[in-house]
Amino acid sequence: MRRKTSVTACIGLLILFLTIGMPVSFAQSGNGLGGRLEGTWNVRVTIRNCVSGAEIRSFDSLTIFMAGGTMIDSTSGIPQAMKTPGQGIWEHAGGNSYRFKFKSFSFDAAGNFTGWTIIQHQATLNSAADAYISAGTANIYSPIGSLLATGCSTTVATRFAFD
Repeated sequence: MRRKTSVTACIGLLILFLTIGMPVSFAQSGNGLGGRLEGTWNVRVTIRNCVSGAEIRSFDSLTIFMAGGTMIDSTSGIPQAMKTPGQGIWEHAGGNSYRFKFKSFSFDAAGNFTGWTIIQHQATLNSAADAYISAGTANIYSPIGSLLATGCSTTVATRFAFD
């Protein structure tokens, strides 16, 4: 009898926590335009000279903005064996503006840890919510956390969607 009561109590608590948690989750992504960035994006990254703005090189990435403010970025700019996917956070900054920040770990060709990179951008979503542009910086750190370099980049992104 005690076991049945305990199981029933656990199920009741689980339902209560799920019910309480659901409005919080929806509020984070559903407040005005906040949830419009959610989804998977084809991203064209352009590395730029921070002083002149001149293009250095471009490559493609795939970014996923998830409900609740987390994100994942995978890039063709660096071989995957030499870098982990970027994992990070994003938020709605108001109107069609968003910001995101992610971190990835780097390795040399022998597989030795060489440090990490933190990329931070400000993004502007178009009114149809099917494209955005962004600009920001990349801070590159050594394995002990010393800042080695700062770079600049811009992106042009389109929503990954069914045709």
